[in-house]
Amino acid sequence: MSFPVQRPRRLRKTELLRGLVRETRLSAASFVYPLFVCPGSGVRHEVSSMPGVFQQSVDRIAEDCREVESLGIPGIILFGLPEKKDPRGASSLQKDGVVQRAIEAIRKAKLNLVVITDVCLCEYTDHGHCGIIENGEVANDPTLAILAEQALSHARAGADIVAPSDMMDGRVAAIRRKLDENNFQDLPILSYAAKYCSGFYGPFREAADSAPQFGDRRSYQMDPANSREALREVALDLDEGADMIMVKPALPYLDVITRVRQEFSVPVAAYNVSGEYSMVKAAAQKGWLDEKRVALEILTGIKRAGADIILTYHAKDAARWLK
Repeated sequence: MSFPVQRPRRLRKTELLRGLVRETRLSAASFVYPLFVCPGSGVRHEVSSMPGVFQQSVDRIAEDCREVESLGIPGIILFGLPEKKDPRGASSLQKDGVVQRAIEAIRKAKLNLVVITDVCLCEYTDHGHCGIIENGEVANDPTLAILAEQALSHARAGADIVAPSDMMDGRVAAIRRKLDENNFQDLPILSYAAKYCSGFYGPFREAADSAPQFGDRRSYQMDPANSREALREVALDLDEGADMIMVKPALPYLDVITRVRQEFSVPVAAYNVSGEYSMVKAAAQKGWLDEKRVALEILTGIKRAGADIILTYHAKDAARWLK
């Protein structure tokens, strides 16, 4: 039927009416807040390219997590900045490593949060790559054992979920096997299954001190031009034992999120990454856009595309706005 019988504007007349018929509902219950833990005590250093985001020592991380909990955000993900780096990222395995101690501090504080840990080597290696270097290249198979040991150390410290982000082939299977052998068969794996080699990671590399010292990550992270390959990566990781999967970044890959959501029945996470956050912050500081409106629009778009879980640096602000 045509105009004037059908008038879509009828359902847009008031905020109450718009809310009643709203198709996608955004809430803090979908958010995971990323945190960067560094050595020392009383440290809270703002990342210059990410206003409002901080490198924090273990004691300050625990304080920040109290605020996260109070805002109704159910989870956090931890990234570590170690005291020392080496070619193999050995510090990532230490019982008293920064991430391990942060997990323990959060547990000691009895906070009602899901604690996720990023499992990768880029923050811990002196060359900044996500795996061991052999003959000038990132060696896939030798890296798997270290990733599995890192995941196990996080599990022993009390992590609720481990999230491998390295994009080595076979790493989910290696981690699943190691966890199962050590009686952590009930610990879930959130795999960064479709992680693209993106220009949107720049600010994160400052925050995590993880920029590669040579070359780039194109040989192991996905080509931004490919979407069918993402479905293959997800299927492989699920076959290897992943319980949840992630698409990263979120905003330029909304189509990938949708395709993954339609193809697979597992929980789908999407990472609203540092560059996406920093662009909004910078434009808002210039007065070029309304930060609240734009950030919530972006997060709603990610949710509408099919993400069940959204990792975002805007989590605390968005939680306040949504209240």
